[in-house]
Amino acid sequence: MKFSIFLNPQIPGSGWAAEENAKAKRPIGRDVESYQRLLHEVREIAVHADRIGFDALMMTEHHFHSEGFEFSVNPLMFLTDLAARTERILLAPLGIVLPAWDPIRAAEDVALLDHFSKGRLRLGVARGYQNRWMNVLGQRWHAAAARSDGSKSDDRNFDVFGEVLKIMKMAWAQDSLRYKSDVLDYEVPAPYSGIEGWPAQEWTQTFGAPGEIDENGIIQQVSVCPKPYQNPHPELWQPFTVSDRSVIRAAQEGIMPWMFTPNPDDHAAKAKLYQEECGRQGKDYKLGEHTGILKIVGMADTREEAIATYGKGMQKDFASFFGPFGYLEVLRKKEDDRHQPISPEKGDFKRMNEVEMALLGTPDDVKRGIQRMLDRMPDLEWFGLFMQGQQGVLPLDTVKRNLEMFATKVIPEFQD
Repeated sequence: MKFSIFLNPQIPGSGWAAEENAKAKRPIGRDVESYQRLLHEVREIAVHADRIGFDALMMTEHHFHSEGFEFSVNPLMFLTDLAARTERILLAPLGIVLPAWDPIRAAEDVALLDHFSKGRLRLGVARGYQNRWMNVLGQRWHAAAARSDGSKSDDRNFDVFGEVLKIMKMAWAQDSLRYKSDVLDYEVPAPYSGIEGWPAQEWTQTFGAPGEIDENGIIQQVSVCPKPYQNPHPELWQPFTVSDRSVIRAAQEGIMPWMFTPNPDDHAAKAKLYQEECGRQGKDYKLGEHTGILKIVGMADTREEAIATYGKGMQKDFASFFGPFGYLEVLRKKEDDRHQPISPEKGDFKRMNEVEMALLGTPDDVKRGIQRMLDRMPDLEWFGLFMQGQQGVLPLDTVKRNLEMFATKVIPEFQD
């Protein structure tokens, strides 16, 4: 098994744990010194994780978070900074929200980071579920936030995601590109009949990609440069793949799904669906292979100390922010009324521990939690530490000690 850390970068001094400071600096997301503190902490964590043996670092894409939470405006740019400071750790936006991007600009930016890191990039791609920013940045494609409810709006988001990814793959694979989309108002070249009046005709005819310019000096194709460092492109990942149709498409597109299904049996069921669809695509994976799972991990010398340190700091932010988006459903237990939503009061660290969304305790407690997953999926490939309630909330030294304890006392038991 391989191990990653997953960051939703949080501005230090934001959220319920620092309520007075967060209100005094409102909106803290525009406070320059506070953001500099975030950059310092994330850089320290990345370098530390690289040195102590973690395999990957993952980061979300979100925008307009004036409150200071999930503060990862441009993960490709952020990870470029971290690539220059680290040596071996894989770097993964998890993920760039494709319906908010121009496909060719995205293909170029990804290729650049792949070169900057010399192939340490793993590319997470996502649909985008937060309407405050997705509806603004996705308006060019008439794509609103994903709702996973089967609505026309959700179908549009699903289709735009697939089309943007398709164009990106073509841009990476082909030396020159000509394409007219029937999903997006997008054509290459533009106009599709060709671009007239290109002054440097002889230059392009002599040195450009074959087919870029025709005998009449009209641009008929474009060459998206550079091509990625990895051939044909970085391995694709997808965060929080829960719906069956997203799991199936991930298998069809060769995407590795990261699943937010705390219960080992639930994860095994999704992994089985992925395995079966991959088999239909000619890829023979073992159960759990080419999938990842995320869990919150907090360790100390005693279980009581771990809960005191990590439990209380994460629950209110998690419940009050993620709860309204439906993420408290991952805490549902069999005895809960299936007709009633999970209330924020139930989104505490005790329930997180009970349903195994969080593993809080001693290193032995955490190892037993990981082993319970492996008992159901012996070939689970990736385990991710979701750092909810840690970076930006706890002292940086505490966060780094937790990572070091995991790296020295847990990883050696399971690492390939």
